[in-house]
Amino acid sequence: MYVQSHSIGWLCYFYIMQFYSADFIFDGHTFLPDGNVLVMSDNGMVEAILQNETNDSVKHLQGMLMPGMINTHCHLELSHLKGMIPEHTGLVDFLLSVNRGRHTFTPEQIDVAILQAEQQMIQNGIVAVGDISNSNHTLIQKQKRQLQYHTFVECVGLLDTNAQQRFEYSLNLCHEFEKLHPASVVLHAPYSASDTLIRLVNEVSANKRTTIHNQECEDENELFLSGEGNFLRLFNAILQDDSFFHASGKNSLQTYLPKLDQQEKLILVHNTVSSEEDIRMAHSLKKELYWCLCPNANLYIENRLPDIPMMMKNGCELMLGTDSLASNHELSILAEIQTIQEHFPAISLEEKLTWATSNGAKALGMDNTLGSFVKGKKPGMVQVENVVTRERLPGDLVIRCRP
Repeated sequence: MYVQSHSIGWLCYFYIMQFYSADFIFDGHTFLPDGNVLVMSDNGMVEAILQNETNDSVKHLQGMLMPGMINTHCHLELSHLKGMIPEHTGLVDFLLSVNRGRHTFTPEQIDVAILQAEQQMIQNGIVAVGDISNSNHTLIQKQKRQLQYHTFVECVGLLDTNAQQRFEYSLNLCHEFEKLHPASVVLHAPYSASDTLIRLVNEVSANKRTTIHNQECEDENELFLSGEGNFLRLFNAILQDDSFFHASGKNSLQTYLPKLDQQEKLILVHNTVSSEEDIRMAHSLKKELYWCLCPNANLYIENRLPDIPMMMKNGCELMLGTDSLASNHELSILAEIQTIQEHFPAISLEEKLTWATSNGAKALGMDNTLGSFVKGKKPGMVQVENVVTRERLPGDLVIRCRP
C-alpha cells in the first residue's frame, strides 16, 4: 500500500492505493492473464493494472473480480408487482395484467418496493440502470443517487387524437428526471404508438439515447403483417375498438424503424422473434444500434428466447437487462448470464460478461466512467467468490460488492 498525492493550488488530496489479485480478473472485455494485479484508489478509481506485482500489499481474493454490471433495461416502478402475474401467459395477457395491477397499490407500497428492488440490484453488483418510467414513482429513490441511471420516459398512445397530450405529459416528466441524470422521451413499443406519436417522439430524439421494446412475440409481427391476431384483443380491452390500426404488410421492425430517422443511438429490447432479415435491414440504416437481451423475462412471459447465436453471427452488439419484477424473479444480471449459459452453452463466459459490463455502459453512454477496469474510470468492483473456471458461472453465486 502506498499514498499518492495530487495538489491543486493549496489543496492536496491523498489517495491510498489498494492492490488486488484474484483467481480470475475480468476487465470488462477479457480475462486478464494470471498474475495481474488491479490497483484501485480508495475513492474507487482504477489507477493501474500491473503484471507480476509481488509487493506485500497485494490482497488476493478468491474467485473472480469484475467491474460493476450494467442493467440496460429495467422497469423499477413496477417492482410492487413481483409475484402478482402468472408465468407463460403470453405478452398480451401479461400487458393486461400489468395495466390492471399497477393501480391497485398505495403510494407507500410502491415506494417500499422500489427501495427494495434498488437494494437488490446493488447487492447483485449492478452499478447503473437504463430504467423505464411512465410515472414519477421512482423520482424520490433516484434522488438518493445510490445507482447511476438513464431514465427512459415511455410514451404510450394508440390514437392520433390524444398523441399531443400524451407526448407533452412524457416530455414534462422527462424534464423532472433530467434534473437528476440523463433522460429521454421514448416510445414504448411499435404496437402502442400512433403515427402522430411516433413523429412527435422522433422529433425530439436527435442526439439522445433512446430505446423501444422490439419484436417480443410472434403476435407483434402478425399484427403488422396482417392486422390480425392477439393484439386486437388488447386494443379492444383498452379502447373497445381496433378499427384505428392498419397493417403495413411488413413486420413490426421493418415498419417502424425507418420512421425513426432522428434516433441514431437506439437500444432495441427483447428481440425475441427478430430474424436475420430484420437484423440486416436494421443495420442497413446505419444507426448506432444496441440489442438488449432480457432472457429471464422472455421465459417468464413467452417461455421463449431469442436466437442469440444468430444475433452474434449477424454482428449485433449485445447487452443485458432484467426487465421488471413483474416479469422476473430477481434483478440480477448474473442470473441472466446463468440462463443464457444453460440454453446456449457454446457462448463463452467472457462474451457474456462483456455484454454485462462494457457493452451496457456503451449503450447507456456511461463508458467514460463505467464498464471496464481502465485507468481513470470508477466502474465499481464485484467479487464472485465461488467462480472456479473461466468457462461457467456456478449455480449458487456468492457475490461481494467492493468499494
